[in-house]
Amino acid sequence: MNKAELYLQIRDDIRRRIWPQGQPLKQQTLADYYQTSRIPVRDALARLAAEGWLVSAGKASLMIPPLSAAEAQELCLIRQQLEPLALRLAIPQLNFAILGAAEDCLRAAAQAGTDPLRHGELNWQFHQLLYQPCAMPTLLQLLQQLHLKVEMYLGFQQVSLGYAAQSAAEHQQLLQLLRDNQPDLAVALLQRHIADAATTLQQHLALA
Repeated sequence: MNKAELYLQIRDDIRRRIWPQGQPLKQQTLADYYQTSRIPVRDALARLAAEGWLVSAGKASLMIPPLSAAEAQELCLIRQQLEPLALRLAIPQLNFAILGAAEDCLRAAAQAGTDPLRHGELNWQFHQLLYQPCAMPTLLQLLQQLHLKVEMYLGFQQVSLGYAAQSAAEHQQLLQLLRDNQPDLAVALLQRHIADAATTLQQHLALA
């Protein structure tokens, strides 16, 4: 695989928790696993570190940071500010076709099994469809990057806390409010959806 493909594969395997958190990642181990040389592995790890997926483990080594209640709170606080803004700006441009596509994402998620990566992808597709009409590319790019990082926590949350059913129900409620032309209630539900998920996850991480 080329450098770009290797970067994406390692990133996806981090999201799937193939590699342990809190332990130095050895370049040779990764090179053997992905059947490549150490140079593209080194480049991929440097890019992942620049994006916040990896942190220093001392002596020029890198590791996947452990899940942190403080980071979870920070990520969710950012979501609470940016996602309602994107939704409110997008609502005037939403139509039945967009809402129908979002509904399709929810159906696919219901049939996706327990793969947290697949659920994360469908979760972002659902939100992206609702936010895309805001026509603010910088905001949308920030939200996509944020969702990629949040997936590590959402996957943990859904598997460990049984949160998937609650999340799916709230997504359905959000769609119904948008179909019923209730923008203020839809934005309020989105804020509550993010806040409730954050509270549950932070409590669990604090006890872990």
